[in-house]
Amino acid sequence: MIQECQRIIEHLTHILHQLGFRPVVHFELEGVYKPKTKTKLDYSSINRILSKLGIEGFLKAEYWCNQWEYASLFNHQSPLQEANNLAKAIAVLPHIMIQFGAEEVWIQPVIWGGDQGRFVTGTKIFSTDSRPVHIPNAIQINMSIESSTGENLIYNRTLGEWLQYQLLQTSHDCCLLFLPEEDAYKRLRLKRNYQLDAELTSPHDLSGGHLGSVALYKQWGKHNQPMGVKPLIYAADNSLLSFESNWQQTARVEHRLGATSLAYDPYINMVFILLNMLEAIQRWQQSQTLPKPIPNQTLPGSLYDQKQQLGAIQLFQRENWFAPAINHFCQKLSSGYQTSMGTRIKQKYLTRFLPRSSVLAEYR
Repeated sequence: MIQECQRIIEHLTHILHQLGFRPVVHFELEGVYKPKTKTKLDYSSINRILSKLGIEGFLKAEYWCNQWEYASLFNHQSPLQEANNLAKAIAVLPHIMIQFGAEEVWIQPVIWGGDQGRFVTGTKIFSTDSRPVHIPNAIQINMSIESSTGENLIYNRTLGEWLQYQLLQTSHDCCLLFLPEEDAYKRLRLKRNYQLDAELTSPHDLSGGHLGSVALYKQWGKHNQPMGVKPLIYAADNSLLSFESNWQQTARVEHRLGATSLAYDPYINMVFILLNMLEAIQRWQQSQTLPKPIPNQTLPGSLYDQKQQLGAIQLFQRENWFAPAINHFCQKLSSGYQTSMGTRIKQKYLTRFLPRSSVLAEYR
Protein backbone atom coordinates (compact mmCIF):
# COMPACT_ATOMS: atom_id res chain seq x y z
CA MET A 1 0.00 0.00 0.00
CA ILE A 2 2.92 2.35 0.64
CA GLN A 3 3.92 2.41 -3.01
CA GLU A 4 0.35 3.13 -4.10
CA CYS A 5 0.07 5.98 -1.61
CA GLN A 6 3.39 7.35 -2.82
CA ARG A 7 2.06 7.38 -6.39
CA ILE A 8 -1.11 9.16 -5.23
CA ILE A 9 0.92 11.78 -3.32
CA GLU A 10 3.05 12.50 -6.38
CA HIS A 11 -0.03 12.70 -8.59
CA LEU A 12 -1.98 15.03 -6.27
CA THR A 13 1.10 17.25 -5.89
CA HIS A 14 1.39 17.41 -9.69
CA ILE A 15 -2.27 18.47 -9.97
CA LEU A 16 -1.69 21.25 -7.44
CA HIS A 17 1.37 22.45 -9.35
CA GLN A 18 -0.60 22.45 -12.61
CA LEU A 19 -3.24 24.62 -10.94
CA GLY A 20 -0.53 27.08 -9.87
CA PHE A 21 -0.21 26.07 -6.21
CA ARG A 22 2.58 24.57 -4.08
CA PRO A 23 1.56 22.54 -1.01
CA VAL A 24 3.74 23.10 2.05
CA VAL A 25 3.33 20.33 4.66
CA HIS A 26 5.40 19.61 7.78
CA PHE A 27 5.08 16.95 10.50
CA GLU A 28 5.86 17.15 14.20
CA LEU A 29 6.13 14.04 16.36
CA GLU A 30 6.28 13.80 20.16
CA GLY A 31 7.56 10.94 22.30
CA VAL A 32 9.17 10.13 25.65
CA TYR A 33 12.39 8.42 26.67
CA LYS A 34 13.86 6.92 29.83
CA PRO A 35 17.41 8.18 30.41
CA LYS A 36 20.25 5.75 31.12
CA THR A 37 21.62 8.13 33.72
CA LYS A 38 20.78 11.58 35.01
CA THR A 39 22.45 12.96 31.89
CA LYS A 40 19.99 14.26 29.32
CA LEU A 41 19.90 13.17 25.70
CA ASP A 42 22.73 14.31 23.43
CA TYR A 43 20.45 16.10 20.97
CA SER A 44 23.33 17.54 18.93
CA SER A 45 24.75 14.09 18.15
CA ILE A 46 21.30 12.69 17.37
CA ASN A 47 20.62 15.53 14.93
CA ARG A 48 23.96 14.99 13.18
CA ILE A 49 22.97 11.35 12.59
CA LEU A 50 19.54 12.39 11.27
CA SER A 51 21.26 14.76 8.85
CA LYS A 52 23.66 12.05 7.65
CA LEU A 53 20.68 9.78 7.02
CA GLY A 54 19.07 12.47 4.86
CA ILE A 55 16.14 12.97 7.26
CA GLU A 56 15.02 16.60 7.06
CA GLY A 57 14.12 17.08 10.71
CA PHE A 58 15.64 17.58 14.13
CA LEU A 59 15.07 16.44 17.70
CA LYS A 60 14.57 18.78 20.66
CA ALA A 61 13.38 18.64 24.27
CA GLU A 62 9.64 19.10 24.85
CA TYR A 63 7.72 20.38 27.87
CA TRP A 64 7.27 17.32 30.10
CA CYS A 65 10.05 15.43 31.83
CA ASN A 66 12.00 13.36 29.27
CA GLN A 67 9.54 14.25 26.51
CA TRP A 68 11.06 14.94 23.09
CA GLU A 69 9.81 16.32 19.80
CA TYR A 70 10.89 15.59 16.25
CA ALA A 71 10.23 18.67 14.11
CA SER A 72 10.47 18.96 10.35
CA LEU A 73 13.03 21.29 8.79
CA PHE A 74 11.80 23.88 6.29
CA ASN A 75 13.84 22.74 3.29
CA HIS A 76 11.14 23.23 0.64
CA GLN A 77 10.75 19.45 0.52
CA SER A 78 7.89 17.96 -1.46
CA PRO A 79 4.95 16.28 0.32
CA LEU A 80 6.35 12.86 -0.65
CA GLN A 81 9.78 13.74 0.74
CA GLU A 82 8.13 14.92 3.96
CA ALA A 83 6.18 11.67 4.34
CA ASN A 84 9.40 9.73 3.71
CA ASN A 85 11.16 11.82 6.36
CA LEU A 86 8.60 10.98 9.04
CA ALA A 87 8.46 7.28 8.13
CA LYS A 88 12.26 7.05 8.42
CA ALA A 89 12.31 9.06 11.65
CA ILE A 90 9.76 6.76 13.33
CA ALA A 91 11.82 3.74 12.28
CA VAL A 92 15.28 4.93 13.32
CA LEU A 93 14.83 7.39 16.20
CA PRO A 94 14.58 4.78 18.99
CA HIS A 95 17.83 3.13 17.83
CA ILE A 96 19.69 6.44 17.53
CA MET A 97 18.43 7.79 20.86
CA ILE A 98 19.57 4.65 22.69
CA GLN A 99 23.07 5.35 21.39
CA PHE A 100 23.03 8.86 22.89
CA GLY A 101 21.57 8.66 26.37
CA ALA A 102 18.23 6.82 26.28
CA GLU A 103 17.59 3.48 27.91
CA GLU A 104 14.12 3.14 26.41
CA VAL A 105 12.17 5.18 23.84
CA TRP A 106 8.38 5.26 23.55
CA ILE A 107 6.46 6.24 20.43
CA GLN A 108 2.89 5.92 21.67
CA PRO A 109 -0.19 8.11 22.32
CA VAL A 110 0.03 8.24 26.13
CA ILE A 111 2.85 7.69 28.58
CA TRP A 112 0.95 6.63 31.68
CA GLY A 113 2.34 8.28 34.80
CA GLY A 114 5.10 9.83 32.74
CA ASP A 115 5.56 12.86 35.01
CA GLN A 116 4.30 14.08 38.36
CA GLY A 117 3.21 17.33 39.89
CA ARG A 118 0.05 19.37 39.40
CA PHE A 119 -0.42 23.09 38.96
CA VAL A 120 -1.95 25.39 41.54
CA THR A 121 -5.47 26.09 40.28
CA GLY A 122 -5.50 29.01 37.85
CA THR A 123 -1.72 29.21 37.57
CA LYS A 124 1.25 27.52 35.91
CA ILE A 125 2.99 27.11 39.28
CA PHE A 126 3.53 23.58 40.55
CA SER A 127 1.72 22.70 43.79
CA THR A 128 2.59 20.11 46.42
CA ASP A 129 0.21 17.69 44.69
CA SER A 130 2.46 14.94 43.30
CA ARG A 131 -0.14 12.77 41.63
CA PRO A 132 1.06 11.37 38.28
CA VAL A 133 0.49 13.26 35.06
CA HIS A 134 -0.23 11.14 32.00
CA ILE A 135 1.70 12.64 29.08
CA PRO A 136 -0.14 12.89 25.73
CA ASN A 137 1.99 12.63 22.59
CA ALA A 138 0.87 14.09 19.28
CA ILE A 139 1.65 13.94 15.60
CA GLN A 140 0.82 17.38 14.28
CA ILE A 141 0.57 18.44 10.65
CA ASN A 142 1.36 22.05 9.73
CA MET A 143 0.26 23.18 6.29
CA SER A 144 0.07 26.18 4.03
CA ILE A 145 -0.45 26.73 0.32
CA GLU A 146 1.82 28.92 -1.76
CA SER A 147 1.39 30.46 -5.19
CA SER A 148 3.77 29.47 -7.98
CA THR A 149 5.83 32.55 -7.07
CA GLY A 150 6.17 31.51 -3.40
CA GLU A 151 3.53 33.80 -1.86
CA ASN A 152 1.81 32.35 1.20
CA LEU A 153 -1.86 32.36 0.21
CA ILE A 154 -3.16 31.59 3.69
CA TYR A 155 -2.66 35.03 5.21
CA ASN A 156 -4.53 37.61 3.13
CA ARG A 157 -7.36 35.74 1.49
CA THR A 158 -10.08 33.34 2.60
CA LEU A 159 -8.15 30.24 1.49
CA GLY A 160 -6.99 29.52 5.05
CA GLU A 161 -10.57 29.59 6.29
CA TRP A 162 -11.66 27.25 3.52
CA LEU A 163 -8.82 24.81 4.23
CA GLN A 164 -9.72 24.79 7.91
CA TYR A 165 -13.42 24.33 7.04
CA GLN A 166 -12.62 21.42 4.73
CA LEU A 167 -10.54 19.64 7.39
CA LEU A 168 -13.24 20.17 9.99
CA GLN A 169 -15.71 18.47 7.67
CA THR A 170 -13.60 15.41 6.82
CA SER A 171 -11.60 14.71 10.00
CA HIS A 172 -14.40 13.25 12.12
CA ASP A 173 -15.26 10.25 9.95
CA CYS A 174 -11.64 9.79 8.83
CA CYS A 175 -10.15 9.90 12.33
CA LEU A 176 -9.00 6.28 11.97
CA LEU A 177 -6.23 7.63 9.72
CA PHE A 178 -4.57 9.75 12.41
CA LEU A 179 -5.88 8.00 15.57
CA PRO A 180 -4.92 4.41 14.65
CA GLU A 181 -4.86 2.67 18.06
CA GLU A 182 -7.04 2.45 21.15
CA ASP A 183 -4.80 4.58 23.39
CA ALA A 184 -5.18 7.44 20.88
CA TYR A 185 -8.81 7.79 22.01
CA LYS A 186 -7.84 7.59 25.67
CA ARG A 187 -5.45 10.47 24.93
CA LEU A 188 -8.42 12.62 23.91
CA ARG A 189 -10.07 12.02 27.29
CA LEU A 190 -7.05 12.56 29.57
CA LYS A 191 -8.02 16.04 30.72
CA ARG A 192 -11.57 15.03 31.59
CA ASN A 193 -10.90 11.60 33.08
CA TYR A 194 -7.86 12.54 35.17
CA GLN A 195 -8.61 16.18 36.06
CA LEU A 196 -5.67 17.46 34.00
CA ASP A 197 -7.32 20.50 32.41
CA ALA A 198 -4.80 22.88 34.00
CA GLU A 199 -1.77 20.83 33.02
CA LEU A 200 -2.59 19.67 29.48
CA THR A 201 -3.29 21.74 26.38
CA SER A 202 -3.78 18.78 24.03
CA PRO A 203 -7.04 18.83 22.02
CA HIS A 204 -10.00 16.71 23.06
CA ASP A 205 -12.56 17.49 20.34
CA LEU A 206 -12.80 18.62 16.74
CA SER A 207 -12.80 22.40 16.80
CA GLY A 208 -11.69 25.39 14.73
CA GLY A 209 -10.76 29.02 15.29
CA HIS A 210 -7.14 29.72 16.23
CA LEU A 211 -7.22 27.72 19.48
CA GLY A 212 -8.89 24.54 18.26
CA SER A 213 -7.66 21.14 17.19
CA VAL A 214 -7.75 22.28 13.55
CA ALA A 215 -6.33 25.73 14.09
CA LEU A 216 -5.90 28.61 11.65
CA TYR A 217 -2.98 30.78 12.72
CA LYS A 218 -2.73 34.25 11.28
CA GLN A 219 -1.92 37.09 13.69
CA TRP A 220 -2.33 34.86 16.78
CA GLY A 221 -1.05 31.42 17.77
CA LYS A 222 -2.44 28.64 19.96
CA HIS A 223 -1.35 30.38 23.17
CA ASN A 224 -2.76 33.72 21.97
CA GLN A 225 0.81 34.85 21.29
CA PRO A 226 1.57 37.13 18.31
CA MET A 227 2.75 35.14 15.31
CA GLY A 228 5.85 35.74 13.22
CA VAL A 229 7.67 37.81 15.84
CA LYS A 230 11.34 38.45 15.07
CA PRO A 231 13.33 39.94 18.01
CA LEU A 232 15.44 43.01 17.16
CA ILE A 233 16.72 44.52 20.44
CA TYR A 234 17.00 42.99 23.92
CA ALA A 235 17.46 44.88 27.22
CA ALA A 236 20.18 44.05 29.76
CA ASP A 237 17.70 41.85 31.68
CA ASN A 238 16.98 39.94 28.43
CA SER A 239 13.52 41.47 28.04
CA LEU A 240 12.46 42.27 24.50
CA LEU A 241 12.62 45.97 23.65
CA SER A 242 11.99 45.91 19.93
CA PHE A 243 10.69 43.39 17.40
CA GLU A 244 9.13 43.14 13.99
CA SER A 245 6.14 40.99 13.12
CA ASN A 246 5.78 39.10 9.87
CA TRP A 247 2.85 36.81 10.56
CA GLN A 248 2.02 36.80 6.86
CA GLN A 249 4.90 34.39 6.25
CA THR A 250 4.03 32.06 9.13
CA ALA A 251 0.24 31.92 8.58
CA ARG A 252 -0.85 28.30 8.38
CA VAL A 253 -3.40 25.67 9.35
CA GLU A 254 -2.37 23.11 11.96
CA HIS A 255 -4.06 19.74 12.26
CA ARG A 256 -3.37 18.95 15.93
CA LEU A 257 -5.47 15.80 16.33
CA GLY A 258 -3.03 13.07 15.34
CA ALA A 259 -1.72 10.75 18.05
CA THR A 260 1.83 9.48 18.19
CA SER A 261 1.75 5.79 17.31
CA LEU A 262 3.87 3.17 15.62
CA ALA A 263 0.69 2.40 13.66
CA TYR A 264 0.56 5.94 12.24
CA ASP A 265 0.93 5.89 8.45
CA PRO A 266 2.55 9.11 7.14
CA TYR A 267 1.68 8.27 3.54
CA ILE A 268 -2.08 7.81 3.84
CA ASN A 269 -2.23 10.86 6.11
CA MET A 270 -0.40 12.92 3.48
CA VAL A 271 -2.96 11.72 0.91
CA PHE A 272 -5.69 12.91 3.29
CA ILE A 273 -4.11 16.38 3.59
CA LEU A 274 -3.55 16.85 -0.15
CA LEU A 275 -7.12 15.83 -0.96
CA ASN A 276 -8.38 18.41 1.52
CA MET A 277 -6.13 21.05 -0.03
CA LEU A 278 -7.46 20.37 -3.52
CA GLU A 279 -11.10 20.49 -2.44
CA ALA A 280 -10.49 23.60 -0.31
CA ILE A 281 -8.96 25.36 -3.32
CA GLN A 282 -11.99 24.43 -5.44
CA ARG A 283 -14.41 25.82 -2.86
CA TRP A 284 -12.30 28.95 -2.38
CA GLN A 285 -12.22 29.63 -6.11
CA GLN A 286 -15.98 29.20 -6.35
CA SER A 287 -16.73 31.54 -3.42
CA GLN A 288 -14.63 34.43 -2.15
CA THR A 289 -16.75 34.72 1.01
CA LEU A 290 -15.93 33.09 4.32
CA PRO A 291 -17.37 29.63 5.02
CA LYS A 292 -19.97 29.24 7.74
CA PRO A 293 -18.59 28.29 11.19
CA ILE A 294 -18.76 24.60 12.12
CA PRO A 295 -19.74 23.75 15.73
CA ASN A 296 -17.28 21.75 17.84
CA GLN A 297 -17.72 18.01 17.38
CA THR A 298 -17.09 15.15 19.79
CA LEU A 299 -14.72 12.54 18.42
CA PRO A 300 -15.41 8.82 18.93
CA GLY A 301 -14.30 7.34 22.24
CA SER A 302 -12.80 4.17 20.80
CA LEU A 303 -11.79 2.27 17.71
CA TYR A 304 -14.87 0.15 18.36
CA ASP A 305 -18.59 0.85 18.69
CA GLN A 306 -19.72 1.78 22.20
CA LYS A 307 -23.41 1.62 23.09
CA GLN A 308 -25.01 4.09 20.65
CA GLN A 309 -21.79 5.71 19.44
CA LEU A 310 -19.98 4.38 16.38
CA GLY A 311 -16.30 3.66 16.77
CA ALA A 312 -13.60 4.99 14.47
CA ILE A 313 -13.44 1.79 12.41
CA GLN A 314 -17.15 1.81 11.60
CA LEU A 315 -17.08 5.54 10.90
CA PHE A 316 -14.31 5.10 8.36
CA GLN A 317 -16.03 2.09 6.81
CA ARG A 318 -19.24 4.10 6.31
CA GLU A 319 -17.78 7.49 5.30
CA ASN A 320 -18.22 8.36 1.63
CA TRP A 321 -15.61 11.05 0.96
CA PHE A 322 -12.08 9.60 1.17
CA ALA A 323 -12.17 6.87 -1.48
CA PRO A 324 -14.39 8.85 -3.93
CA ALA A 325 -12.05 11.86 -3.63
CA ILE A 326 -9.05 9.70 -4.57
CA ASN A 327 -11.04 8.10 -7.37
CA HIS A 328 -11.97 11.54 -8.70
CA PHE A 329 -8.48 13.04 -8.71
CA CYS A 330 -6.58 9.84 -9.58
CA GLN A 331 -8.61 8.30 -12.40
CA LYS A 332 -5.48 7.82 -14.51
CA LEU A 333 -3.84 5.74 -11.77
CA SER A 334 -6.70 3.24 -11.72
CA SER A 335 -6.30 2.02 -15.30
CA GLY A 336 -5.58 -1.68 -15.56
CA TYR A 337 -7.13 -2.50 -12.17
CA GLN A 338 -10.52 -4.06 -11.44
CA THR A 339 -11.18 -1.59 -8.62
CA SER A 340 -10.38 2.10 -8.55
CA MET A 341 -7.37 3.44 -6.65
CA GLY A 342 -9.30 5.06 -3.79
CA THR A 343 -11.43 2.01 -3.15
CA ARG A 344 -8.33 -0.20 -3.10
CA ILE A 345 -6.45 2.06 -0.66
CA LYS A 346 -9.38 2.22 1.72
CA GLN A 347 -9.85 -1.56 1.61
CA LYS A 348 -6.18 -2.19 2.33
CA TYR A 349 -6.09 0.27 5.22
CA LEU A 350 -9.17 -1.28 6.82
CA THR A 351 -7.61 -4.76 6.69
CA ARG A 352 -5.22 -3.54 9.42
CA PHE A 353 -8.22 -3.31 11.76
CA LEU A 354 -10.77 -5.83 10.45
CA PRO A 355 -10.74 -9.33 8.95
CA ARG A 356 -10.31 -9.08 5.19
CA SER A 357 -13.67 -10.77 4.59
CA SER A 358 -15.46 -8.01 6.55
CA VAL A 359 -13.75 -5.30 4.52
CA LEU A 360 -14.55 -6.86 1.17
CA ALA A 361 -18.18 -7.41 2.16
CA GLU A 362 -18.53 -3.66 2.67
CA TYR A 363 -17.74 -3.01 -1.00
CA ARG A 364 -19.77 -5.76 -2.65
